[in-house]
Amino acid sequence: MKLFLLHFLAATAASAFVMSPPHMWTKLILTHHWPTTFCEMEHCKSTIDTWTLHGLWPDKGIECNSSWHFNVSLIEDLIPDMEKSWPDLISPESPTFWKYEWHKHGTCAAKAESLNSQHKYFSKALELYHKADLESVLNKFGITPSKQYYPFAQIEKVIDSFYGIKSKIQCVHPSKNADYQILGQIEICFTPDFSLMDCERESSKKPLNSSVKAEAKSGFSVCDPNVPVYYPPLV
Repeated sequence: MKLFLLHFLAATAASAFVMSPPHMWTKLILTHHWPTTFCEMEHCKSTIDTWTLHGLWPDKGIECNSSWHFNVSLIEDLIPDMEKSWPDLISPESPTFWKYEWHKHGTCAAKAESLNSQHKYFSKALELYHKADLESVLNKFGITPSKQYYPFAQIEKVIDSFYGIKSKIQCVHPSKNADYQILGQIEICFTPDFSLMDCERESSKKPLNSSVKAEAKSGFSVCDPNVPVYYPPLV
């Protein structure tokens, strides 16, 4: 699987496009969330026991083109995969979540020619999600939902060693003095030509109008490396 992923990334690099700083984004953040943790926070009910897409976020810009309205008919062929891989955990029968992600992040990603339509944006996000195959990577190395806690370093090592980059692993912190944290979200980052890159590496020292910062209200924050991690099973 790792050789397959590397082959895919090498192939996509051949279709690199030219960016135009400083207005263009410099990184794409493929964000996964764990449905059990998300629904515990949002008081929803989910029977999904795999990591699903939260979104594909460029690191600069939010709601870049409010006049570019979402049209679900343009991604009709993607809907079966969207419902499985990128579901709305709160309102499963509604396209509201996809509309939100398009308006907030897709219209900014669309500054790049390779993502300059709804179909290109959503299909690329799905393609990267399936190629990264985070669920299989975690399972392969024994990181599975459990009532037992994991050392944070164990989870971090599995992810970062496999992909060869620095990911961003986020948790929910039940309280300031809690002796554990709950695994909730994992970000894997890509360059504009869809090659893997460190999530913390920036091409500029200037502050970014970052999509990550914009998602702070989600309740996820970077995991504390010194606190055990609870990876909750489906209940």
